[in-house]
Amino acid sequence: MIVKAENIGKSYGNIKAINNISFEADEGEIFGIIGPDGSGKTTTFRILASLIIPDTGKASIKGYDVVKDFRKVRSIIGYMPGQFSLYGDLTVEENLNFFATVFGTTIEKNYHLIRDIYVQIEPFKNRLAGRLSGGMKQKLALSCALIHQPDLLILDEPTTGVDAVSRREFWDLLLELKQKGITILVSTPYMDEASSCDRVVLIQKGNILIDDTPARVIENYGTNILALGSSDMYRLLTDMRSYPHVSEVYAFGASLHYSDQRGQPDLDEIRRYIETKGHEGIKIEPILPGIEDVFMKLMKRV
Repeated sequence: MIVKAENIGKSYGNIKAINNISFEADEGEIFGIIGPDGSGKTTTFRILASLIIPDTGKASIKGYDVVKDFRKVRSIIGYMPGQFSLYGDLTVEENLNFFATVFGTTIEKNYHLIRDIYVQIEPFKNRLAGRLSGGMKQKLALSCALIHQPDLLILDEPTTGVDAVSRREFWDLLLELKQKGITILVSTPYMDEASSCDRVVLIQKGNILIDDTPARVIENYGTNILALGSSDMYRLLTDMRSYPHVSEVYAFGASLHYSDQRGQPDLDEIRRYIETKGHEGIKIEPILPGIEDVFMKLMKRV
């Protein structure tokens, strides 16, 4: 176990950011905290990075208390905040040299840690960091977080605001880092990224809804899902919300995801219902649930 949070809570005035949450992350795994904006992810990570003090509870990194032993904690973690926080008026190489110096090391000494990442931005090493693209800023920030060979990487929404290709490339890099034995704590609002984690916590309104492996999260869903479509998707959504046996229905990409109160939906009955509402081009397809479907179901309990 490398991360332990015990009943940590934090409020900002009357707003409860996190509500006495507890979880543990093991060494050598990618541990994901998954949830929408405002769910408490960033507050949790700032506490673990010793940047803010919790109102209640305690947390530790490798046994070091994040409040009492904050200097030691900061020396063994690499922290990448959600917003780009490097020096925009320094070049790529200058930023990396600065962070290496702060931690008493050099680029040469730990280049093997960042080689696969840095090689992609090294051709632009003399460019000001503020003039990099979103994906390149992301890789530079990760390089700076890694340069002192931390025991734990804390990455707060590292793929927010970048294109889909850069997101995939970034996760490929994280999987490579995991193979090198680096533990990664990552938060994201993108539910599809949960499948790349060894274990996930789903969080909403400062409360943990579930803590398990992605596979078991889906296995325990316990409800069949239908993907529905028609020529008028907005009206289909409205009509399905009025269907007598509906449990959940919501827009998901180009289709609707529907679950039935009866567990096993009657496809013929649902088709007849949709037809009576005057829809054309009707599509009904049984599908396997994903993390998003689990989250939507659990949201009803919050």
